[in-house]
Amino acid sequence: METQQIAPGLWRWTAPHPNWRNWPDWPDVPEEVGCVYYEAPDTVVLIDALIPAGEEEEFLAHLDRDVERLGLPVAILLTAEWHRRSTGELVERYGAEINPSPLPQGIEEIAIRGAPERQVAYFIRPHGALVVAEIFAGDGKGGLKLCPSPALTSREELDASLAAIMKLPVERLLVSHGEPVLSDGRRRMEEALALS
Repeated sequence: METQQIAPGLWRWTAPHPNWRNWPDWPDVPEEVGCVYYEAPDTVVLIDALIPAGEEEEFLAHLDRDVERLGLPVAILLTAEWHRRSTGELVERYGAEINPSPLPQGIEEIAIRGAPERQVAYFIRPHGALVVAEIFAGDGKGGLKLCPSPALTSREELDASLAAIMKLPVERLLVSHGEPVLSDGRRRMEEALALS
């Protein structure tokens, strides 16, 4: 497990995905997937959380301390249904709500349309941080690549979703796959779109 403080109250951690070898049609994807912890004013937020195998006790002890220190409810946000990962265990441990409505303070949801499955991005406005499932991924060279769903049925709807994202003041892009972008996020997204 690797952890990285992105900003005060905003952390990203990575953990090996247990089903990594069985991902179809996606070569060169790293085994580690990104997850996000955010201290909203009203909620402890976990996005696409995966408890690291072999480090469960240490990870949960840290999380227990944070939850106790803040004294806030826990919410789990999923950028996609297939990112449930450790959701069941965390719901049981903390009584967490999944994809609550309304969302925790400071977080906005942007639908990624164009395919039949539910996929969203979460914009953490106080930190200019966009959290995505697979619509963008690290390209292995410090930049991003666009990764439309294999189930894409309408590029027009996808482009409309991307246009909505591009209106946001994104400074950081926290991807599930590959390295995050920690500055100039909007420009990096523009570069990825220009190559798609």
